[in-house]
Amino acid sequence: MKSQPIHQKPLELFIHVIAWLLVFGFPLILTDRSNSINWEQYLRHCIAPLSFLIIFYANYSFLVPRYLFNGNTKRFFLYNTILLVVLWICVYGGQEMWLARPPRIHPPHFAPPPRWVFYTRDLVVMIFVAGLSTAIRVSMQWHQMQDKLVAIKREKTEAELNNLKNQLNPHFLLNTLNNIYALITFDSEKAQQAVHELSKLLRYMLYDNQSSLVPLEKEIDFINNYVSLMRIRVSKSVEVSIHLDAGPKQLFISPFIFISLIENAFKHGISPTEESFISISIQGQEDGKVCCAIMNSNYPKTTADKSGSGIGLEQVSRRLELLYPGRYEWNRGVNDNGTSYTSILTIQTEESCN
Repeated sequence: MKSQPIHQKPLELFIHVIAWLLVFGFPLILTDRSNSINWEQYLRHCIAPLSFLIIFYANYSFLVPRYLFNGNTKRFFLYNTILLVVLWICVYGGQEMWLARPPRIHPPHFAPPPRWVFYTRDLVVMIFVAGLSTAIRVSMQWHQMQDKLVAIKREKTEAELNNLKNQLNPHFLLNTLNNIYALITFDSEKAQQAVHELSKLLRYMLYDNQSSLVPLEKEIDFINNYVSLMRIRVSKSVEVSIHLDAGPKQLFISPFIFISLIENAFKHGISPTEESFISISIQGQEDGKVCCAIMNSNYPKTTADKSGSGIGLEQVSRRLELLYPGRYEWNRGVNDNGTSYTSILTIQTEESCN
């Protein structure tokens, strides 16, 4: 069972102490201040609350955790019954044997109520205290289990996100290395420049994005370096336009959330023989939204081309569901004649904004 947070234990202890001080101090509050306190009568009044205290903590600390939480309901009710009967006998036996009963003053013509009425009253209160203690302990256990389930769900989500992130980095590196390999065969100078640009990307991937969220400015710098690397590889017949703006306020975004969309544009938007275009726009907005709009000419890869498998887009979709459920909108598809592909992803980065 998950232990309570340390800061809650002093508060719980304080509440218990105050509650029982009120219970045991209540007879003193009702005492006539003009007379001295009758301690013998006060002790008589304390016998019943003392039994309530024993019943409460016997259930709270032992019977409920030991038997009820372990599914042994029969023993729980059996031991509670024995505890109630024993304490009920001790309360009235102690009052009759050790403390003198004070004379009862009743109005004329009114007979005193029979003793079984008081016996029944205190037995009912004892049962109520046992039920109250059980309810409080069960409620605490329920809240602890809820906190534990939330923690487990959060850890599972974080583990899945880390797994997706670890898959994304090799996938991204594989595509980049393939691009550099292609450059080496016809332009070694550009290949050296590409390696230099790749080192900048690796530095970001290894050191700057270890948090679950990064400033949008850093992610934009990473994307800008990636596009610069891609420009080295593509021919002059490919028109690449880019507009990156972090916006008027500092926003935080999950790292690598846009890079697969941009990779997809370079993989499927370039033809080796025909004119092509790629347009990339990322804009941070005052209301906390980040809009990534990408449009490119549409030259889909064949099924034999493994580089166009689309694993990155599947990861993006899964990460969006985990990180921004109900807080993103992603519209994508080709135009009517199939010549261009558009992907518009809008993310609400701030949970408080709707």
